[in-house]
Amino acid sequence: MAVQVNLAKGLDKAYENKDLGDILDARPSALAGLTEKHDALLKEALNIKTVRELGANKYFALAGVLVALEGKEG
Repeated sequence: MAVQVNLAKGLDKAYENKDLGDILDARPSALAGLTEKHDALLKEALNIKTVRELGANKYFALAGVLVALEGKEG
């Protein structure tokens, strides 16, 4: 089964038509709302240089899981 996802609103305009691999290899500022200043801060504080590293970071990944679980404990 094919799955289609429209990420345009979550990406900087320059990345809206890029392949997933190109987006994952891009600086975090490829995500809408992040700037080159955020790139520098993430690199300095957490050594995160790409969208892939941001998504794979254990702290961000754990935070995402905790948010997804909110209201489901039972």
